[in-house]
Amino acid sequence: MTTRANLIILGLIALALIGLPFILKPYGIFVLSMWAVMSIAALGLNLTLGYAGQISLAQASFFGIGAYTVALLGPLGVPFPLAFLAGGILCFLIGWVLGYPALRVQHHYLAFVTLAFTTLVFLVFRNEEWLTGGIYGVSGIKRPVFFGWSTTKAPDFYFFTLGMLALFSFFVWWMIRSPWGRAFIALRENPVRALSLGVDTRRYTLMAFAIGSALGGFAGGLYAPLVQFIEPNAFALGLSLNILLMVIVGGAGFFAGPFLGALISVLLPEWLRATEGFYLLAYAVLVMVLMAFCPTGLMGLVEKAGLALKRRTKLSEAKAP
Repeated sequence: MTTRANLIILGLIALALIGLPFILKPYGIFVLSMWAVMSIAALGLNLTLGYAGQISLAQASFFGIGAYTVALLGPLGVPFPLAFLAGGILCFLIGWVLGYPALRVQHHYLAFVTLAFTTLVFLVFRNEEWLTGGIYGVSGIKRPVFFGWSTTKAPDFYFFTLGMLALFSFFVWWMIRSPWGRAFIALRENPVRALSLGVDTRRYTLMAFAIGSALGGFAGGLYAPLVQFIEPNAFALGLSLNILLMVIVGGAGFFAGPFLGALISVLLPEWLRATEGFYLLAYAVLVMVLMAFCPTGLMGLVEKAGLALKRRTKLSEAKAP
């Protein structure tokens, strides 16, 4: 598609996202807010997995660290922007350290390392009651107020979350088009060749983990005031697998992949609730069918359709007298 067509599509999507809260009920707005939060977390994992090629099952841990940071610092009088920023920075630093095993192990071995980290963080959340409240969690998390603008109501917090999604999306879009993004892709395609071309594979591997982890932390920092109650089970391995599913279903390595993947993961189960007890089964079947026929995800399917249309157009032009 041309640049003009892309801009028109983006404009229509933006108008829809801005207009939907005015016609939806509070629960519908909550679901949209959850989509925005999960899209940020999936953006981070897509940067680590889709662009840098580093497998991670630790995104739920960073999501939880960001959420608990905001939830615990708020009652101490720390303003939300500072608590939110602190959660992201903490996740960046931990992600940088977690990236060191990626310098020595790859593929499923790296997945086991990040899986062990997820288990460790979950146990800390559950057992360290003096810090996290243990199984009782943290309740009464307040939504932020900015210069007199309260985000207590569902539409207000949705627009705040949507603005943060736009900000982080622009940051990721800029990054993947910068020399950093090209270095990440080179690292994913062939680390040895990238090293021979002068790419500092060590530094970029650590950066991929750190930035992806920070985005997971920022997503968690938005999740805490959205639900206003957090407990350890919300950040177990299942969340990491769900975020991984978002990236793969949407299309790993595609900028728009996390948005579509989060749309499928968050909204599709809600749409299927009409099937009552069978909605999880229907959701699982739909995802398996999609992966069987389109392993590159929804964006891969769109790309294939675009290439097929372009070839058909060229053949038609060649046959024309």
